[in-house]
Formats: sequence, structure tokens, C-alpha cells
Amino acid sequence: MPSPLRRRLLPLAALAAAAALALSACSGASTSSGGGSGDGELVWGVDGSLLSAGKMDPQSSQLDVTAMVQRAVLDSLVFQKADGSFVPWLAKSWDVSKDGTAYTFHLRDDVTFTDGEKFDAAAVKANFDRIVDPATKSAQAASMLGGELYKGTEVVDPTTVKVTFSQPYAPFLQAASTAQLGFYAPKVLKDHAADLAAGGKGITVGTGPFELSGYTPNQEIVYTRNAKYAWAPEGMKAPAFQTLRVRILPEASARSGSVASGEIDLASQLPPNLVAALKGKATVKSAEVPGLPYSLFLNEKFGVFADPKVREAFTRAVDVDTAVDKIFFGQFPRAWSILGPTTPGYDKTLEKSWPFDKALANKLLDEAGWTQRGADGIRIKDGKRLSADWIAWTPVSDDHAALANAIQSDLKAVGFEITRETLEPGAYNAKYGPKTFDITDWDFSGVDPDLLRSHLATDGFQNASSVSDPKVDQLLKDGIATTDGAKRSAVYAQLQQWNAKDDAIMPLYVTSAITAVDDRVSGLTFDIYGRPLFFGTSVK
Repeated sequence: MPSPLRRRLLPLAALAAAAALALSACSGASTSSGGGSGDGELVWGVDGSLLSAGKMDPQSSQLDVTAMVQRAVLDSLVFQKADGSFVPWLAKSWDVSKDGTAYTFHLRDDVTFTDGEKFDAAAVKANFDRIVDPATKSAQAASMLGGELYKGTEVVDPTTVKVTFSQPYAPFLQAASTAQLGFYAPKVLKDHAADLAAGGKGITVGTGPFELSGYTPNQEIVYTRNAKYAWAPEGMKAPAFQTLRVRILPEASARSGSVASGEIDLASQLPPNLVAALKGKATVKSAEVPGLPYSLFLNEKFGVFADPKVREAFTRAVDVDTAVDKIFFGQFPRAWSILGPTTPGYDKTLEKSWPFDKALANKLLDEAGWTQRGADGIRIKDGKRLSADWIAWTPVSDDHAALANAIQSDLKAVGFEITRETLEPGAYNAKYGPKTFDITDWDFSGVDPDLLRSHLATDGFQNASSVSDPKVDQLLKDGIATTDGAKRSAVYAQLQQWNAKDDAIMPLYVTSAITAVDDRVSGLTFDIYGRPLFFGTSVK
């Protein structure tokens, strides 16, 4: 699951405009520089502990880290800048039909994959066809490609490709800028489609600024500069160093300590408690991540959370402000909505709207009939304890473990028992699949508010709360069908307000991407998610 100082807030107005997709043609050839120069090696520490579990393919994996590291290999049709606007990348221009159902991309004619194959319209079609093929078992990428709305990709000519949907699909341009909809070489898709999840040299082949030249699972991924690379996003330059070595360091303290000692040059996914120790040893960058904040998902179709009073009592019994401030050292803001503040359509009116209220939580549980108490103080109704099972995907970070303890303690104070299971992937999925759990947790990065579709639609692949509401389904459809920014924001405000009343998802805190950078590295920039970009980067 997708799934932490200076906080960089992405401009909301600009993002909203981008997400609304003013459906006009965008054109202009890339002015980026050629294949790059300079030697040197940049060593990057990441938590890639799950990559070896068949998660090396962004087209099939939902992990943020997959997209983050494989961005080095996989280019996209367009690039989204930090201000939310889109510029040419593999497509030098594009047009959107008046009814918003078709996107036509005019491709560069000078791009090649690192295996020597030419990038063309047929390559775009082959990749998109692979994403929607049931055999790929893609969830996130297939959803970003429109899911059931996707009608197909047509090769108009070698440098022109048309992507069509059954209705207007406003989020597509943003989706087309991501690594999830990036491109593998056609020969790889033909000969190694089944191996892409495992990844490796000669398998993970794209058009990117780097070529995957070595992979030792659970240890490191080695990327070597693509000397022929001359098609960076408009206005950007190719990386100016030879080797990108990604060290798999699951422990945050190991990543922090390694960058502080100079053993590595860059450390990502750092928690706030380690920032202070890096003062004077590395430059710390922080960016609030757009998307769904770290949240608890309350399963409405299983156990005690079928009762809306119990769900509301649960959310009001937890002192979220105190727990988040203490555990995350005041660096991560408490979340009030199922969209983060840097996400287009964020409803600011929800802030402070459901504060900690122990008395109200007790009152609601009494009204729900949980009036008796056991010897340990846990409430009882009809001979059953007020208990909920929380399943968590391993590994669990220290801060998430501390947050869980605080939540369990607060709920116990109102007579609500929370049992927590930290499960390996197989055991987790055995409960998650049939929805035989009460609570689970994650956050999910995404620039377009359409990410709520996978979490709230009746058939959403991440609908952990088992929501099934015709009104919600219709709002989600309305959100992707309109290209008017104000109207889209109004739709997603309604969805956020619905959740604030229904309590299907309990948002806890807004994640920031915290990265430590050694002084040897210069020119490093970050994408709209706060992930490192290596265009124009050099190493002393």
C-alpha cells in the first residue's frame, strides 16, 4: 500500500487548474539538452523492502517506492511541473477533443529505448494494452488509465497516437505524466511481460535517462546513465553523473545515519524524529504530499462498524492532535479531510470540524447500546465485547507503532477494545481480500482528486471501508466527467463532506516527503509528489 524542515506547499490554484485540464492544445518541441556528461556516482538510500516481493513494475505495483525508483528508467508522454502545469516530454504536443473523450498525442521522432528499439505510437499502444490486460493484474495503473471508461489506443501514424474514453475523462493528462503509465520497450513486453514484476537487467528497459544495469534484491539497484538520452522534459537537462546506485535500507535510522556519515548522498522517506540529528550534516528538504492523508479505514460491512454511531464515536474518542504532534514532532499537520491541503479540491471548511470529544464518544456508544462494562472496562452488548480488529501491513515503522498505541489507549478509555495484528503480505491479503477485518491503514499519494474513486466507489480496488452508496458512486462519476475546475472542486467537496458525516475513513495526518541531501549533490529537484528528480543533477 502506498503506502516521512521546511515545508513546500504546492500552489493549490495552479494544481486545480492543471487537474481541471483546460482542454486546449499544448505544443512546443522540447528544448532539453542531450545525453548529459560528467562522471561520478550518486548513492540513494530508500526503503525498498517490498520491491523484492514482485513490486518492481509500476504498471502493476501500487507502491509509491516502485514509481519513485523506476522513474529513472520509464519516461512519460508529458511532464507535470511543481506548479501543476504540463509540458512536453515524449509527446511534443497534444490535443483534446471538444467532448473530452479523446486525447491525441504527437510524439517525438528521435526517441529510442535502451535496447535500440524506436519509441513510436505502436509502443504507446502496446504498453497501454498491457496495462488493461487482466493478466497484468494492474489495479492502480489500470484505474489511472480510466478503468472501464478506457475504450482503447489507436495508432494514427508512427508519431501520432489517440487514446479514447467512453465519456469525458478529466484526470487523464495528469495520469499520463506518471511512471505508472510510463513505457517499456515493446520487445520486453513481448518476451518478458511475466518477469517485469521481478525486474532486472535486460527486463526493466525503457527510454529513460538511466538504464537498469544491476539488481540484487533487498540490497541494491544500479542504474547507469543512458548516453544517448536527449529528450528530457521541456526545459530540463539530462543527469550529469554516470551511476545512480539505489541502496535498499528499510530502517529509517540506517538511511539517516548513512547520509549523515557521507556513506550515501541522498536519503528518502525519512521520519520527522530523525531530522534534528541531520542538522549541519545534510540539507533536509520537505514537501507536503498531495493525495489521501495517512488514514484509518473503518469496514462498514463487517463487525461493530456497521453502526454509524460506533464509527462516529471511534473518530471522536481519539485525541488525534496530541498524538500526531507528539509522535511527529510537529512536522506533520493533523488531517481533517480525506484529501490533503495540497490536493486540488481540498475542502478547507472541514478543518477543526470534528475535534477530540471523549464525552461525545461515550454518549454515542451508550446510544448504540454498549452500556454494560466488563471487569477490564471494555463495553459489552448482548454478551459481546466492543472490539475491533486492526490489520497492519508489515513492516510497521516505529512512529506508526507509537501512533497505534496512542489510538488503542484513547479508545480503551471509552471502553472500546482494539486488537492489532501486524501481518506479512500473504496473511494480510487473506483478511483484506474477503474484508474480514475491522480496521486497516495507509496513505496514498496522488495529484488528482480522482484518487478517491479507488477508495470510495462500490467497485473501487482500494475500498477498504466497503462503501457502497449510489450517491457516492454518482459523485465520483461526475468528478471525472467535468473539465471545469470550479465544478470539479464542488464535486470533491461533497465527497469530503459525505465522509465527514459517514466516517468511512478517518484521516489522521498529512504526510510530507522528507529527503536529506549531501552537499556533494547539486541541481537536485523534486517532482510534484516530493520525490527526487535527477534531471540536471550532478555529483561533485
